[in-house]
Amino acid sequence: MTTSSAPGKVYLFGEHAVVYGEPAVPCAIERRARVTAEPRDDHRVRVESDDLTLDGFTVEWGADTDDHPNVDVPSNLVAAATGYVDEALAQARDALGDPEAGFDVTIESDIPLGGGLGSSAAVVVAAIDAAVRSRGESIEPEELADRAYQAEAAVQDGEASRADTYCSAMGGAVRVEGDDTRPIGAPELPLVIGYDGGAGDTGKLVAGVRALKEEYEFAADTVETIGDLTREGERLLADAEPGGEPGDELLEELGDLMDFNHGLLSALGVSARSLDRMVWTAREAEATGAKLTGAGGGGCIVALDPSEATERALAYSPGCEESFRAELATEGVRAE
Repeated sequence: MTTSSAPGKVYLFGEHAVVYGEPAVPCAIERRARVTAEPRDDHRVRVESDDLTLDGFTVEWGADTDDHPNVDVPSNLVAAATGYVDEALAQARDALGDPEAGFDVTIESDIPLGGGLGSSAAVVVAAIDAAVRSRGESIEPEELADRAYQAEAAVQDGEASRADTYCSAMGGAVRVEGDDTRPIGAPELPLVIGYDGGAGDTGKLVAGVRALKEEYEFAADTVETIGDLTREGERLLADAEPGGEPGDELLEELGDLMDFNHGLLSALGVSARSLDRMVWTAREAEATGAKLTGAGGGGCIVALDPSEATERALAYSPGCEESFRAELATEGVRAE
């Protein structure tokens, strides 16, 4: 058996706009998905989830069966989970040059499924890496990031960006603009996460923004403005010492941009009452900035606060199921 892990992520700036070629800056965080792969003698695939914020499920499929999973969890989440794994294993087979390779796969994850912390990207990155290594081969992180993006794009009908998968494969903070992906320096930001226990429908939310953008000029301008503020955030990060302690002025400036970014995402219709409530709870606890992270519609917010106030306030906030501090994951995918 071979196990790989990959980190989740938060967006400092740029989600949704990145789909249209604007830049985004996600940061990997030390919440990981772990995937164990074991080669089979046949071409079937068996997937067991020990924890994907679901109750657990086991699914087996192959060319000679039309069986569907019989599990007591939301069917759309199971379909998404198995879809991502299926595409990840297709990429692993392609990398191995063996289109009929079979695998037993076990998934464990600390990342809420669909919560905006890059759970699908982490699972896909770890699954490709584990499957390839289980056959005695290896794959470089850059190629792995590209293959993971192809897998996500297949599941998301071509609406995926390279941001999540590149960040998960490489670790640290990264900048993504179209096909231009590269690591960037970042200080040790005091990230605090609030999770409402829900999950947004990424495909539906992305499609909604596209429809709004095509119908209204203001929506297209909003997407461009998100790109502009992301570039300003990148400039601020570039002036900071990588891995160092950020000063109060930097946190205030980054926080202002995060607040602005959340307002623009709300204007595009991708926030939710629970997310807005957590954002305002964080701001009232004197976080320097707070915003939703990921597709929206439910899930997580990210705030900047070096004190314990925001984490504590979120823990007692109605609608917040969990709050925690997130450290920057300087290492991307790795063998366990």
